[in-house]
Amino acid sequence: MHPDSSACSAATSTSAVFTTRLSLPGRRQGKVRDVYRTAADPAAPLLIVATDRLSAFDVVMPTPVPGKGRLLTTMSLGWFGFLRGRGIVADHVIDTDLSAIPGLTDAERAMLAGRSMRCRPAKVVAIECVARGYLAGSGWNEYREHGTVCGIPLPPGLTQCARLHEPIFTPATKAEEGHDENISFSRACDLVGIDLMTRLRDLTIAIYMAAADHALERGVILADTKFEFGFALGPDGTPTGELILVDEVLTPDSSRYWPAEDYAPGRDQQSYDKQFVRNHLLGLVAQGKWNKEAPGPELPADVVEATAQRYEEALARLALPLWSDASDASDARQGGAR
Repeated sequence: MHPDSSACSAATSTSAVFTTRLSLPGRRQGKVRDVYRTAADPAAPLLIVATDRLSAFDVVMPTPVPGKGRLLTTMSLGWFGFLRGRGIVADHVIDTDLSAIPGLTDAERAMLAGRSMRCRPAKVVAIECVARGYLAGSGWNEYREHGTVCGIPLPPGLTQCARLHEPIFTPATKAEEGHDENISFSRACDLVGIDLMTRLRDLTIAIYMAAADHALERGVILADTKFEFGFALGPDGTPTGELILVDEVLTPDSSRYWPAEDYAPGRDQQSYDKQFVRNHLLGLVAQGKWNKEAPGPELPADVVEATAQRYEEALARLALPLWSDASDASDARQGGAR
């Protein structure tokens, strides 16, 4: 049975939050996050809640991972703080202050603590911005068949999980439901314009390289990751020209992390991301017990526990700066994308 925050008086640090039903306007539900406006004003800050839902192959599993939302939020905030310190790009985070949101009960605030952020609203660019430093996942599958990744030719003879000579930018279309689709850079330019795509490509690679360097210094390989960007809304609720980083950032849900000490090209890698779940599901697919379509199968307790442990280990090893609300929205505007 899915825990539901409408009964959030029962929520504790260890109980799972599968979905939320807050008395706030504009509720939207993604694969993992529930998003609300904090007031009826379209320019009002958003409340972004990381639930304990887990998706794989773009399907939300019926089994939550207790505490996952808090781990993802802690990691996202750590990376947002890290990126602010490098001035690469502005972002959407205002703070984590739930007392600033009217209409929440004490029980709801307790449930939301550690898994939510107040954020600036933005018109999201409908392109997933993916950076790849290693040949894995769908990129490896395409390379084996065509020698390319998202249409980008790569040298012959590369092996699975090989490190690329330099990171590559591989955009994808954003899907509200179903599967995102890898597309070429030229196709992305057709969709949103060459000037914007050039900015997004340059920002994506710059963020990836800074994060990958930090991770590798701590014994973790950031193989690939994806970002979302948007144009911040002005006081009248219409988009401004300020391009900002939105959604989560550099979590195991949006990134492929490997322990550096176990890395060896030519095979699949141990990971700190959802690959543990994916491998379990692929076993079900091979046995004809699932077809990669909704609804997803229930996950065994050992898979849930092992997934949570991998996320916790990644957070500990990355040693990210602790978030402080004293680093407020003015700091969020100090990035290089204006």
